[in-house]
Amino acid sequence: MKVISVVGARPQFVKLAPIDHAFKARGIEHIIVHTGQHYDPEMSESFFSELNISPANYNLGVGSGSHSEQTASMMVGLEKIFQEIAPDWVLVFGDTNSTLAAALAAVKIHVKIAHLEAGLRSFNRKMPEEHNRILTDHASDLLLAPTPLAMEHLGNEGLAAKSLMVGDVMTDVCLNTLAKNRESAPALPVEFEAAGVTRELLASGEYFVATIHRAENTDDPARLTEIVKSLQSLPLPVVLMTHPRLASKSAALGLTLSQGAVKSVKSVSYPVMVDLVSNSRGVITDSGGLQKEAYILQAPCTTIRTETEWPETLHDGWNILSPDVHDLAKLVMRARPTQPTGHPYGDGKASYRVADALTAQ
Repeated sequence: MKVISVVGARPQFVKLAPIDHAFKARGIEHIIVHTGQHYDPEMSESFFSELNISPANYNLGVGSGSHSEQTASMMVGLEKIFQEIAPDWVLVFGDTNSTLAAALAAVKIHVKIAHLEAGLRSFNRKMPEEHNRILTDHASDLLLAPTPLAMEHLGNEGLAAKSLMVGDVMTDVCLNTLAKNRESAPALPVEFEAAGVTRELLASGEYFVATIHRAENTDDPARLTEIVKSLQSLPLPVVLMTHPRLASKSAALGLTLSQGAVKSVKSVSYPVMVDLVSNSRGVITDSGGLQKEAYILQAPCTTIRTETEWPETLHDGWNILSPDVHDLAKLVMRARPTQPTGHPYGDGKASYRVADALTAQ
């Protein structure tokens, strides 16, 4: 059996790791296509090496551009690859432009599509990710859902017959990385010391981890300025893992990120991210994936959005939605939840269920 995995952004590289390992164990021929949606080395190559993922067989190198430009460029390149390889399945991950482009390219030439992380819904149609995930679900032949709620969403849209709950592959790699970190902590990047992010800080646990990258938080100058100033005024250090989008938007406004409480660092490897989050006082983010990782790692999360694709994280206040950052200090300094997080995202073996599901079709 031949399966092509199409990836292009940081969260997809992380999800790809356990899939690649499971496919090798099951004897599946695995072809990896990197669209180049995230082309910064810290956002791509480092994840392949750190997580022991097979090198990409193809890299389209599409780079930045509008949603339409990115998606169209990817479709042209992907169609040629799909026709050349003639895979049994194209596996797509999550909700990015890479995901939608692969689904559209495959369905047009009658190649079967499996969508990993199917059924997630934010119910916010202003988010491009929401369009991508809905269109991909309806184009796909097999929907691999992470949670019972995702299965419910798919059923409500008439897609139950082609849906299967496998659990969340991000849980697989997150738990595995946490276990390895406990055996041997990953080396911190050299730049951390200059930013004041040290092993002593991590050992203290008295700091926050933050990421900001979504268009609704970065494209409005007043909104972005308000968020940055709020982070800088927090009572504890804030390790800001700075997405290239945030860096460029801030620079255009003349905003200095490393100021006040904020210690700005580049995007980091996955093991370092897990190390930062698992030792922190809490997480501040607008990322979907990091909300879930914070929950798995038992770090209270404050999400600067009006909605979440992962409502399970809201249990007992482990995650709080707050688009208004005026009370950010009060929210992030809240008492730690007392109820355990539980395991709504599976047992860490989702990747093998994915491999078995594709083989069984």
